[in-house]
Amino acid sequence: MSIPVALPELGPAMARYRFAYLLTSPSQGAPHATATAVTLQGGVLHIAGIGRRTRANIEREPAVALVWPPLSDAEHSLIVDGTAAIEGEGLRITPTRAVLHRSAPAPQPAAPGACGSDCIELNLPG
Repeated sequence: MSIPVALPELGPAMARYRFAYLLTSPSQGAPHATATAVTLQGGVLHIAGIGRRTRANIEREPAVALVWPPLSDAEHSLIVDGTAAIEGEGLRITPTRAVLHRSAPAPQPAAPGACGSDCIELNLPG
């Protein structure tokens, strides 16, 4: 189930969570996950500081994902895909897709092509 939400809703959605995991792609092996604080300014996500492994991954592959875990089983995770750019000691991430997701079955069958779980799509410009 997808429910469009405009970009201005991303900030209020993020405010419900304590932290996010930043997922980057190494050249080989499993994704690299780092717990981090994320801010939203002018439609762009910012992370103040990153480590050397995260930096190397971003320089090689700028596609990233952020996952804000739910505070309880009844709540959704917030998942944002985006394109990252190094900004001084931190990152600037332009979001390309956002969804509120939980693994609980949807109360009604999903439409063809829709998320099979209980998902809420956040519409982002572009």
